[in-house]
Amino acid sequence: MSKKGLLLCVCQGTCPSFKAMDVFEVLNTVRREKLVDWVGLHPQLCSDDGEKYLIDLLKGADIDELYVAGCDPTMQRKMYRDAFESAGFNKENHIGIEIRNMNTEQAVNAIKDAIKRQ
Repeated sequence: MSKKGLLLCVCQGTCPSFKAMDVFEVLNTVRREKLVDWVGLHPQLCSDDGEKYLIDLLKGADIDELYVAGCDPTMQRKMYRDAFESAGFNKENHIGIEIRNMNTEQAVNAIKDAIKRQ
C-alpha cells in the first residue's frame, strides 16, 4: 500500500485567499477520514525555511504520494523542484491542489477529489 501525506501551505496565514477557510478543520477532516497517512501545515513552503522543511521531511522518507494543498499546482512544481531534487524525492509523486479562495468545505472536497483521482 502506498504511503500518502498532505501538507497545507497557507501563504503565512495572512493571504486574503484563505480567510474563508478553517485550515485546522480541513486538516482534521482529512485526518479523521483517514484519506492520507499523515497531515501537516506550513505557513509558506516557497520560502527558504519552507524549502529546508521539505528537504528534511522528504530526505529518505517512505512517501509515495505527497499532496500539497495551497496555491496553483503549476507554481508548486516550479517552487518545490529544487527541494525535491535535493531530497531525492521523485517530483512525479507530488500532487498539487489549488485551494485558494475556497471555504472549508470546498477545500476538503478539492483534496478528496485529488486523492480519488490518484
